Amino acid sequence: MKLISQLSKETGVPPGTIRFYEKSGLITGTRKAGVTTNDYRYYGDDVIDKLRFIQMAKDVGFTLNEIKEVIDAWYRKNLTKKAQIAVLNRKVQEIDEKMQELKAMKRQLAICIENVKNR
Repeated sequence: MKLISQLSKETGVPPGTIRFYEKSGLITGTRKAGVTTNDYRYYGDDVIDKLRFIQMAKDVGFTLNEIKEVIDAWYRKNLTKKAQIAVLNRKVQEIDEKMQELKAMKRQLAICIENVKNR
């Protein structure tokens, strides 16, 4: 079990972000039984895995709501491997669509640049 400072050092996630994730229901910490003098929370190795997953998911464009949905199902074993792959494939499709939109925007900007040059 790790304190938030240890968890932060190991994962590179700032303590404030870890607290936010806990308030959002993405991760959970526990208090030591019988200790009433502090409000320290302790985190297990599963939280390290979740934090790494959250960072990876954010990096590829998942929203926190999407991440929470996946974590709720994924870590509670409510999703089969096929369903897990389907979730990831949906995100790949969204990324492909976004890339097409960005390419179209880039083409339009190139046309605008040429129009300005030729005035």
